[in-house]
Amino acid sequence: MNRLADMAKKKRSALKRIRQAPRRAEVKVLARSASRTAVKTARAAIEAGAEGAADAMRAAASALDKAVKRGGIHKNAAARKKSRLAKRSATKS
Repeated sequence: MNRLADMAKKKRSALKRIRQAPRRAEVKVLARSASRTAVKTARAAIEAGAEGAADAMRAAASALDKAVKRGGIHKNAAARKKSRLAKRSATKS
């Protein structure tokens, strides 16, 4: 479809949402990806019994909170992941 032809038919607010949607989606994807990486790193540190496990857990919690703030994941999902990380850490130490 011709994007310019479609744009002429839409209201200004709809056009703005069309412009915003891809940018917001990109922010959410980046936040979700960063939180997944941080959780994976924390899990690996806990499993290895590394000294930096506490720091990795803090970084994971921070990344999860940022993902929630940016709309990448639901707040209860972040809370669940943080809880499971803490539980895993407590059983390993």
